[in-house]
Amino acid sequence: MLFNQDTKATMDFHELLALPKPKANRHISYGDQTDQFGELWLPDSDGIHPVLILIHGGCWLESLPGLDIMNYIAEDLRHYDIAVWNIEYRRLGTKDAGYPATFLDVAHAIDKLRDIATDNNLDLSHVVIVGHSAGGQLALWAAGRSGINRQSPLHANDPLPIKAVISLAGINDLADYRKNGPSSCVTPPLIDALIDAPHRTGEDVYADTSPAAMLPLHVPQVIISGDLDMIVPERFGINYANAATAAGDKAESIVLHNTGHIEFISPKSEAWPQIRSIIKKSLIDN
Repeated sequence: MLFNQDTKATMDFHELLALPKPKANRHISYGDQTDQFGELWLPDSDGIHPVLILIHGGCWLESLPGLDIMNYIAEDLRHYDIAVWNIEYRRLGTKDAGYPATFLDVAHAIDKLRDIATDNNLDLSHVVIVGHSAGGQLALWAAGRSGINRQSPLHANDPLPIKAVISLAGINDLADYRKNGPSSCVTPPLIDALIDAPHRTGEDVYADTSPAAMLPLHVPQVIISGDLDMIVPERFGINYANAATAAGDKAESIVLHNTGHIEFISPKSEAWPQIRSIIKKSLIDN
């Protein structure tokens, strides 16, 4: 059982990963490092397909599950005529991970779609990013990277255009989470390591890493939270969406009831049909 409305039990990632594992159509590298690859999930139907980019979470840590944890929703979505590009990236615990490598990996993985679009019938005029947990931070960051100061190694001159971003229980404000987060897996030292805070003296370490500090992103955003999420409580999503709206972005905050942290990425959860509907709408409307 995933969760019960009376007991309010929530799912953990071990339950999700115990499900039969689906397989992607293609495994494609975007660099020469072990973790620089993505998996492409293609619909069975003919024609050109909109693209959903998936960015997994896991506290930015190599020791936690990687892109495989997103395979279940990738398999579900491809049956709705959506091509899914599920990406991996270097995480803390591997050589060179953190700032700037982790961020650049995500950027290069997204831009790799330009190289593979024709052969795989991908419609790059309709690209939406979905990130979960730590991946929510990376998804929002990726959508706003063209606005990063040109002096930053993370600035992008010509990033792939993104129509919308959906953050599922995302850590969208690194400074707020560092100060007020529950520290269930993400601690202040971990965020400092991600953005290399100890070595970046004399600069705002959030200005090119934290979506909240990069506002406005100039991309429509849907920020989805769960009322039972103990890892990224709903207040973080609500606060970020309010800040994005105040900065001039189109940002919608949605709180799903009876939803914990892992239900967002399980096609067997009660929350998933609503999330799928939001994804489909974002691909069509933007």
